[in-house]
Amino acid sequence: MDFDFALILVVLVGVTGFVYLLDILMFRRSRPEGAPMPVWIEYPVSFFPVLLVVLVLRSFLVEPFKIPTGSMIPTLLVGDYILVNKFAYGLRLPVLGTQIVPIGKPQRGDIMVFKYPENPSINYIKRVIGVPGDKITYRNKQLLINGEPVPQTLEAQLPAGRPEFKIYTEQLDGVKHSIMVTLQRSPEAEESWIVPEDGYFMMGDNRDNSRDSRYWKFVPDELIVGKAFAIWMHMPGWIPSFERNQLVE
Repeated sequence: MDFDFALILVVLVGVTGFVYLLDILMFRRSRPEGAPMPVWIEYPVSFFPVLLVVLVLRSFLVEPFKIPTGSMIPTLLVGDYILVNKFAYGLRLPVLGTQIVPIGKPQRGDIMVFKYPENPSINYIKRVIGVPGDKITYRNKQLLINGEPVPQTLEAQLPAGRPEFKIYTEQLDGVKHSIMVTLQRSPEAEESWIVPEDGYFMMGDNRDNSRDSRYWKFVPDELIVGKAFAIWMHMPGWIPSFERNQLVE
């Protein structure tokens, strides 16, 4: 079952904050000196500052996410915990996502968390491939931006087992990252897309195993969550994964 933690947190802050305010304006004045707070006031008053700090940190500074699928292999593995910068692309209102303070825009090569356009209750993570005005072409597993092939260098071929893979180093505006393609799969028919104003074209680094903008088109600005910048933990085995962090390269 999907639930919106941000919405729950906002509601909790609102409710506890309301009780906190009522206690200051009304109940505290009428309470005998030294008398204990009623439980229904004590708990909201105690939790309100903590919840408020969590809301501010999570909404405007940094939020942790867990990688649930393999669409970003080899950069991100299933079970990775990442940190997402919530102000890199502008300060946004919790839940609504409306930008209130413009700071920056997504750039090609960024790894971005966003709300899935077909179901905004789900968070997705992909790499920014195209920015507004770009023409994106995908031809025989080769990416072209505005007619220019994106440079690729073969890192490794993994012939053992099935399916077989090739790992390439790709460069997007100087941002180096690894991508993986599946050898057994037939090349897709050539397709091209023009990125609209206030939209972004996203792809997974696991190119043949990623449901991304090739299927559901573009991410509008209002669905942006933030920029991934660090891997801080890998769940299986609880092994820190800083040694393969490619998010800020």
